[in-house]
Amino acid sequence: MAYHILIVDDEVNSLKVLAASLKNSKREIDTARSGEDALELIKKKTYDLVISDFKMGGMSGEQLLEKTKALFPDTPFILLTAHGTIELAVNAMRKGAHTYLTKPVNLDLLESMVNDILVKGIPQTGPETPEQFQFLNIIGRTPAMHEVFSLIKRVSKTDANILILGESGTGKELVARAIHYTSLRANKPFIPIDCTTTPAELMESELFGYEKGAFTCAVERKLGLIEMAQGGTTFFDEIGDLDFVLQKKLLRFLQEKEIRRISGKDKIKVDVRVLSATNRNIEEALHNDEFRSDLYYRLNVITILIPPLRERLDDISLLANHYLQHFREKNKKDIREIDHEVLEALKNYDWPGNVRELENVMERAVILCTHDTINLECLPRKMQTPAERGYKEVKEFNLPEIEKRTIIRALDKTSWNQSGAAKLLGISRKQLRTKMKNLELLPTSEP
Repeated sequence: MAYHILIVDDEVNSLKVLAASLKNSKREIDTARSGEDALELIKKKTYDLVISDFKMGGMSGEQLLEKTKALFPDTPFILLTAHGTIELAVNAMRKGAHTYLTKPVNLDLLESMVNDILVKGIPQTGPETPEQFQFLNIIGRTPAMHEVFSLIKRVSKTDANILILGESGTGKELVARAIHYTSLRANKPFIPIDCTTTPAELMESELFGYEKGAFTCAVERKLGLIEMAQGGTTFFDEIGDLDFVLQKKLLRFLQEKEIRRISGKDKIKVDVRVLSATNRNIEEALHNDEFRSDLYYRLNVITILIPPLRERLDDISLLANHYLQHFREKNKKDIREIDHEVLEALKNYDWPGNVRELENVMERAVILCTHDTINLECLPRKMQTPAERGYKEVKEFNLPEIEKRTIIRALDKTSWNQSGAAKLLGISRKQLRTKMKNLELLPTSEP
């Protein structure tokens, strides 16, 4: 079976180069020299991928994207342009573009992206393994995590600033690294900057560097972390805790794309992409004037929200088996599997420390296990008595949260089949969808 690809460009040479580059025995390539001609082809034939120039006479690539998505919402779409801006890229992805590339197109990169799109969704055979559901170093099969993976792929090829939100331990730095190592900057530095561990009075010199003699201990010039990331990516972890005065200086860097070392006279142009993350309620920090709104909007071109582990119940067994394999090799233990009761206990636990806490629990379990199977005795005592957790939840009288968790549990048990989950809950599908909408559980692609 061949894949069907449509390439649209009003430049004949560009069209020929792209078609020749992507054509092989498993792909059939059609071409069109206008958006209007392309739309007629799309109406007559099913395509596995559409690649279109952005700026064309008549119908633009963005207009073709909108019309294609109206007819066939699931058709992947790549936009190409020689006139790209971050705002344009973000707008195109919001309208459904898989990603956005600038011309002249890097053909190796395009081939890699096309291959990723075409092979996506091919069913796996044999028993499930964590590797089947792994994206770089992130593991997940729930719809929420698939949305995170999709966003990473779509934003990585742009230079848009990304704000990653999530509770402590959810893997925000893993997401930042995934964005960097799937980007055009992958062969350049990735510099993480922890905004909580360096005192405010030292952070400025850490970020921007200093010249020799800037202060008593400055016996030689020191490059700052931002300058060290030249051509690559900086990741500001826990940006919500950055000193308020430094927020203004960071904003100036984002606006001007240049820095000045402490005591330095010259401004230095810096080409760096900025990713940031926080577990703070950033909206509350804005309201309390603890975080600059102008900086927030600069950092938050696109938001990626990582769900807490308690909302990813279907991922817990995958993660637990992944850590079992890792720690049994590390500790040279002959442990074959995890007992079913243990997996149920893990799913019943609330996970305030999220994935990081699960990793620690599994390392402890492997070290303490004296059999070939991890059983309940290997878990911390608080995880062996799920009934107490249930009592605590009810005692808190947080009915919306309890309802939300119950619905998520039912959806996870039915692989997010809404009819099946409604049947488990004893309500109609319409009632379930109303509750999901009110609890913000509907996929973003649904109304």
